[in-house]
Amino acid sequence: MDPKVAASEKFFIVIRGKSRKGFGHGCIGRVDAEAPCGELTGTLYSGGGAAGSPHSGGVVRREDTYPLTRRQAQLLLFVSSAKRRLDLLCNPQLFCAVCELAQGDLVVVKYKKGHFPALVRNLMEIGRKEEGIGDLHMLGFEVEFMDSDQDLSSKEPAPLPLFSAADVFQVVPSVRQGLQWKDGMCGGPNRKVMTRINSMPNTGFHARQVEENRPKHSVIQRRSSSTPHVSLEVGSMVEVVSNSGVPVYGAVQWLGVPEGKADKWAGIELDYEVKGCSDGSYGGHRYFTCKVGMALFVPVTKLNADSRFVSLSTGNENIKPTDEPPDPEFEDLEDYAPPIPESEALSLLVGRMKGIQGHINSCYLDATLFSLFGSSVTLDNIWKKPAHSEKAITCTLRKVVNRLRRQGFVPAESVMNFREQLGCDTFRTEEKDPEEFITVLFQKVLCIEPLLKLRSGKETCQGAYTLQIFLEKEQMGQMPTVQQLLDTSCLSGDLKFDEMPTCLMVQMPRFGNKYKMFSHIIPSTELDVTDLLYNSPRECFICGRLAAFECLQCLPDRKLQPGRIKQYCSTCNPQVHSHPSRQGHSPKALSVPADAGSDSPVPRHVMQLLAVLCIQTSHYVSFVKFGPDPHSWLFFDSMADRSGDDQPGYNIPVIRACPELGDFLSRPEEELARSNPSQATELVRRLLSDSYMFLYQNPGHAPFQAKPAGV
Repeated sequence: MDPKVAASEKFFIVIRGKSRKGFGHGCIGRVDAEAPCGELTGTLYSGGGAAGSPHSGGVVRREDTYPLTRRQAQLLLFVSSAKRRLDLLCNPQLFCAVCELAQGDLVVVKYKKGHFPALVRNLMEIGRKEEGIGDLHMLGFEVEFMDSDQDLSSKEPAPLPLFSAADVFQVVPSVRQGLQWKDGMCGGPNRKVMTRINSMPNTGFHARQVEENRPKHSVIQRRSSSTPHVSLEVGSMVEVVSNSGVPVYGAVQWLGVPEGKADKWAGIELDYEVKGCSDGSYGGHRYFTCKVGMALFVPVTKLNADSRFVSLSTGNENIKPTDEPPDPEFEDLEDYAPPIPESEALSLLVGRMKGIQGHINSCYLDATLFSLFGSSVTLDNIWKKPAHSEKAITCTLRKVVNRLRRQGFVPAESVMNFREQLGCDTFRTEEKDPEEFITVLFQKVLCIEPLLKLRSGKETCQGAYTLQIFLEKEQMGQMPTVQQLLDTSCLSGDLKFDEMPTCLMVQMPRFGNKYKMFSHIIPSTELDVTDLLYNSPRECFICGRLAAFECLQCLPDRKLQPGRIKQYCSTCNPQVHSHPSRQGHSPKALSVPADAGSDSPVPRHVMQLLAVLCIQTSHYVSFVKFGPDPHSWLFFDSMADRSGDDQPGYNIPVIRACPELGDFLSRPEEELARSNPSQATELVRRLLSDSYMFLYQNPGHAPFQAKPAGV
């Protein structure tokens, strides 16, 4: 093809928007004409038997496309699945590296059920022998696998396997000691590792050339044996050089001395499956939980910091390895972005640079926003108001939520814009507790009436956004449940809900990281508030008929299920209190609805656990339920890792799947009360010991009542 013609051609891939005639998500096209209104008329390309041949296309909105060079379009066209094309585009750094591959480069390819190192031998064009007008030949890679002894096979050459750009999992720098490539080929010392690790946001932004996202400089030098090893902690991102000389990467999930070993080892959850690796078990003992083939246990002396995020300068170049990665543009359409569905949450959210990026003491805000808006529809009624009627700060928050739900990542700059509009400089610079932010969020930003209407005795009900647990430690056992804490606190303070809450945020009896009344608290996946509703029918604890009396002194009675609220009908009340140990009790009469039948079944009012905010050493994180499956739990830390020093560096938010929490919470309550938290997995143990606030939602998702304008 004439180079001048090739240079003038414009190609694109459809990344979003409703499917229109001729084009759908992941389709590759060539721009034929562009209308002033922003619509593109394009020619559609397809694979298969008519690989690379143009078809009649259609019209697509420009903002629903992503521009491609001819080479990029050829590489993506050879990827048969539209989803895999878009997944590859979601990692612009890796895509750039794949687009620049040349003969002799070392890669890791996904093949069958594993990942294997291989050398690129040829770049192959696939298409009709006689190129027609407008044809776009597909591009693939012929690769030669490396033997396990790091030397290439000397057997008679066989047909080389052909791989697409989406099959390349990693582009490896060829600078490791001991590696000898055939024909003496090896990459230069300035090649950077690029890996498909879900570390970049999902593509949902307006067009910008992939080349613009590529770092201008990066240098990785071979570490000498005298280089000190990185300081490790759970969550640290590390790399290990495999037996074949290819580095593998992952996050430290466990540190300690395994059974039968004398030195300190690390349990690493790898970025991808490796044959022979486990699911978090080693030597018959479970140290953490992950997918089979992704857990690697090695001595800590074998670990180094993840070189994808730490670069070492030669001293000859003015390189800034800690500059923050380019922030992909995001065009908010101001329409309603629904919560992330359970089926898509893991692929969209799990990984590094996922969730909300922390910055300058923002962890309390990041964890709260992610818990409230990531996967829950509880608050979604507020987004269905006309956008023009919203305050400026509400529009800013809407953009943050939309970006989280569409891309799975919100950069620190977007959140800082929201923090600056909260009306107080301390929200921009200082550490705060979630309850303070929640009050401002609902009252000033969302303009929502108090979520809770509380009544003490027969007094007028008062509004509140969160509920603080108040009680004496002696009233509870060593490891109480949230249900027991709530029941005891409300009964002790003669407190009732005037109506069923839509969202209930329960603050534990602790003060920041300085004091906590209980060393461990067991989450209640369901919170029964039937007996905490004012003027609502309740059933007798003994016979199940309509209750008329309630007794605080019976709450801890070991003969009557300690920790459960006790209410009795007119018949059972005198019988229960005839026992010598209860004769000194003072049961109180209940307010019973006049139309309540004495024998009618009492409906139960239950709330579901949505999220848990935790704090450890002044740092807030969250555990979030993202679907009905008991194992659908995520752990989110907006400042899990950091690249660079304080000034030029940036925080790396991390989201991890936490199915083991579902396993733990599915056990019977009696078994949980007898469990030993020290034997639980790291994340479960952290939840039990660091819980600060539990967030519950009404399964009915009743809409919120907005304040009148001007209030």
